[in-house]
Amino acid sequence: MMEVLEDRERWREAFRRGWLAHFEATGEFDWSLYKRPTNTQSPAGPAIDLAGAQLVLISTAGGYLPGEQDRFDAADPLGDYSIRRFPASTGLDRISFAHGHYDHSAVELDAEVLLPLRLLEEMRQEGRIGRISDSVISLMGYQPDVIRVLDEAVPAVVSAVKEQRADAALLVPS
Repeated sequence: MMEVLEDRERWREAFRRGWLAHFEATGEFDWSLYKRPTNTQSPAGPAIDLAGAQLVLISTAGGYLPGEQDRFDAADPLGDYSIRRFPASTGLDRISFAHGHYDHSAVELDAEVLLPLRLLEEMRQEGRIGRISDSVISLMGYQPDVIRVLDEAVPAVVSAVKEQRADAALLVPS
């Protein structure tokens, strides 16, 4: 099986000695010190016929249901690696977004840009998607520690996808 992140320990050390060390010493975000992970191979799997598949929507916009769920900790300078789930049938007007690391102007006009639930429903009605999973999986996309993404966020997302028995996922990044 292919590793999701090649040379994990090398990335961890570069992160600790570079961006994280600078942040801890100064409290400043110097993104020129941040080394993005790179792989020589891309993870891939078999093709899926979406017309017969159950699709789950995963969004990194930090969507949550106020009054029912804790908001994401958007103020944490090291990110929030937890997930929230809410019914795909939830009205977009009931969803709030706790994520301060993207321009919210488009999502304030139409949350569909980050949670395309109406579009997916149209695609289902047209027979282009077999079924939409009952729940949307939401997380906050600002997660600078890739190791924490792999160890905390990814297993939680994978567990939620498996629980819903989804065949495919649409990841909408913010």
